[in-house]
Amino acid sequence: MQETYQPAGVERAVQDAWRNADVYRVTETADKPNYYACSMLPYPSGKLHMGHVRNYTINDMLTRHLRMKGFNVLMPMGWDAFGLPAENAALKNGVPPAKWTYENIAYMKKQMQAMGLAIDWSREVATCDADYYKWNQWLFLKMLEKGIAYRKTQVVNWDPVDQTVLANEQVIDGRGWRTGALVEKKEIPGYYLKITDYAQELLDHVQVGNDKATLEGWPERVRLMQENWIGKSEGVRFAFTHTIAGDDGQLIGDGRMYVFTTRADTIMGVTFCAVAAEHPLALHAAKGNPELAAFIEKCKQGGTTEAELALKDKEGMPTGLTVTHPITGEAVPLWVGNYVLLGYGDGAVMGVPAHDERDFAFALKYGIPIKQVILVEGEPHFDFHQWQDWYADKERGVTINSTDFSGMGHKQAVQAVAKALQDKGLGELKTTWRLRDWGISRQRYWGTPIPIIHCEEHGPVPVPEKDLPVVLPQDCIPDGSGNPLHKHEGFHAGVTCPVCGKPARRETDTMDTFVDSSWYFMRYTCAGNDLQMVDARTNYWMPMDQYIGGIEHAILHLLYARFWTKVMRDMGLVDCDEPFKRLLTQGMVLNHIYSRRTAKGGKEYFWPADVENIVDEGGKVIGAKLNKAVPSADGELPAGTEIDYEGVGTMSKSKNNGVDPQELIERYGADTARLYTMFTAPPEATLEWNDAAVEGSYRFLRRVWGFAAKNEAALKAGFAVDRGADGKAPVAFSAAAKQLRFDIHNTLKQANYDYERMQYNTVVSAVMKMLNTLESAKLSGSAEDSAALAEGFSVLLRVLYPVCPHITNFLWDELGYGGHCGTLLDVAWPEVDEGALVQDEVELMLQINGKLRGSIRVPAGADKAAIEATALASEGFAKHAEGATPKKVIVVPGRLVNVVV
Repeated sequence: MQETYQPAGVERAVQDAWRNADVYRVTETADKPNYYACSMLPYPSGKLHMGHVRNYTINDMLTRHLRMKGFNVLMPMGWDAFGLPAENAALKNGVPPAKWTYENIAYMKKQMQAMGLAIDWSREVATCDADYYKWNQWLFLKMLEKGIAYRKTQVVNWDPVDQTVLANEQVIDGRGWRTGALVEKKEIPGYYLKITDYAQELLDHVQVGNDKATLEGWPERVRLMQENWIGKSEGVRFAFTHTIAGDDGQLIGDGRMYVFTTRADTIMGVTFCAVAAEHPLALHAAKGNPELAAFIEKCKQGGTTEAELALKDKEGMPTGLTVTHPITGEAVPLWVGNYVLLGYGDGAVMGVPAHDERDFAFALKYGIPIKQVILVEGEPHFDFHQWQDWYADKERGVTINSTDFSGMGHKQAVQAVAKALQDKGLGELKTTWRLRDWGISRQRYWGTPIPIIHCEEHGPVPVPEKDLPVVLPQDCIPDGSGNPLHKHEGFHAGVTCPVCGKPARRETDTMDTFVDSSWYFMRYTCAGNDLQMVDARTNYWMPMDQYIGGIEHAILHLLYARFWTKVMRDMGLVDCDEPFKRLLTQGMVLNHIYSRRTAKGGKEYFWPADVENIVDEGGKVIGAKLNKAVPSADGELPAGTEIDYEGVGTMSKSKNNGVDPQELIERYGADTARLYTMFTAPPEATLEWNDAAVEGSYRFLRRVWGFAAKNEAALKAGFAVDRGADGKAPVAFSAAAKQLRFDIHNTLKQANYDYERMQYNTVVSAVMKMLNTLESAKLSGSAEDSAALAEGFSVLLRVLYPVCPHITNFLWDELGYGGHCGTLLDVAWPEVDEGALVQDEVELMLQINGKLRGSIRVPAGADKAAIEATALASEGFAKHAEGATPKKVIVVPGRLVNVVV
């Protein structure tokens, strides 16, 4: 074999052999236990990044390890191909999103193949293919039939210039991200899915401590994130009454303004109520109040989620209207608040400033009275000008200033207030959820067409199932003037109403891309079935055994996938309740970030390769400067120009701190990239990029290769002697060979444990320890010693193989091991030989007065007296005791002996 490691040639040869033999095609079989391991599918943005490399290498290690353990393992891959980035690229480059997307898929697939991933490409899925999204449409129609899907108006962010709906993250300071136009709130019809019907089951299965929970294999923090998002609250829903009439003379809302609260025990402390800007009472009050109307319009330009509103300053304006307190009968002033959302609850809240921190701040800001109705014994005097956390303490609080409800604890007071309101016909105990029905309508082009036809006579009519899929035209180029489907004649040509046959128009809204990713993992299991969404093969593989992806998808993607699975179960399509048994959220890959402000106030970023760090005496980075001339928005910047160091952050193309896996593979090989990402940190931890550590990974693989080249003859001959390299052949090993086998199998035991818990960084450490052991072994060159050497190296290759499949596969075949026990792909995982762990002799550390002074070897069964005698007769004791008489000998079995002189 060649003396030097040349990764390009090795990896090309190995991948050609894999491809020609189609080794990763997986079929359903009953003669092996099956295991489904899947990484979250990527968006085809153009290039893989190191986060992808890390994610997929984790999956690949798991897949290869389990295959060698005798499992039938499925590792598929696909593309989350619909979405806004493709439309943005079309706007920028003037090419159809379809062309941009498919070109990116082709390039990224080549990158994945260069990584040597054990992917069954026969199951590849792209969510923008009609044969995939046909089933989005089919299940949507089934949901319509069942009442799970429905149509209603929704409040959206509307860009009046682009004539399109914007996602919340596309609204920056109240303006459209692209046009800069003031964003409007607009009510338009859209389709929703009743995820709230499944709220209790979604909570039960994920909730930590719930005896119905089935997702113990998920990280606890993800389960808590899901639990909080579902947000079950038990409280009281009740009405404040009013006598306000609308233009038609009828009471608005039948004279009732409903609110929900978990703190009904504080109802006697209400000093104001607030409603959302779109609430009917707010709109009524604004008719004769231009100032209020302007404030309402300002509120409509804000965010539409709780998270956004939590970050905004709380603002309000009185309406001039009052509502009636349901118990005291007092008039309560009504405000419009920018922190109240119409889509949450009833779009109205009761204000109890004394016992709610948000209401307290609001009351101080606008001079609203504060009335204390909860007392906590032992706490200081109530300060009406400074919030204290005990004001909201419902566990220790007792009601005061609350007439018949005074002197009660939280639970008792809630029950009493609820009964009083129920007796008046104004309220009741109620459970509410933070979770809202899933709005799937998007006023964008690049997505799954919603299969609805609009008829002037019959309204929205479902597309007949026989006419699916409704195919999305792939020749559109968005130009910023709204959804191009509105003007696409081919999309609307010849469309007739399925009910009356009269000319009609197609729905131009497309589905939220979370729909695409809510079941793709099921399609992998039965890809190619043109007649069914899923089939019997799905139940063979599902539920998935291991799902791998980023923590950023911990809420919505996982929640929607869980909901979608439960809907499919209830329709008899699948057998499982939950899609994913176990979840691993891998850490981000981080790199240094360097930037500077331009003359016009913008920010530009610099590649780490173009920068030299400025460090203090302790080696801490305190600044940076360019190490060469670099183009800039302000002209060329000369070498030595000082720039800003922002610390480390997630790799990002926008911040010029990414590392292109392709460049890494071309320079060092895929195995080095894989080894580095696995060795540097545990899978769940963040990984800070380090060029020196990449070099170190490459050097290690060169050492593996060099060991094989140097010992080629012994490794080949020894493997034949060992008859299978399982350590059980009747070979008379020398003392050195026995020690080698002990060290190798002892390390293998730890590596096996780490593999089982997916602690892959310490697996790599174990392999490095094995190589050190092999390199330092003092063997004679006899057939028996060669057998031990060959066995040890074969164990190393098998343990390293899931991390670095190319070099190990090549060396396995080059050394002839495949001829003895088969291809490395399917050779049995090495078993620990317990016999090798039984030693004739053991090594104990020798200490003199607690200081290490060497070691001694004694028979494995030596008693304390024999160990003491050996220690006192040793060269180490004679040298360091300097003739002193030993006072005491302390023996720690299996570890050390300490002589006190």
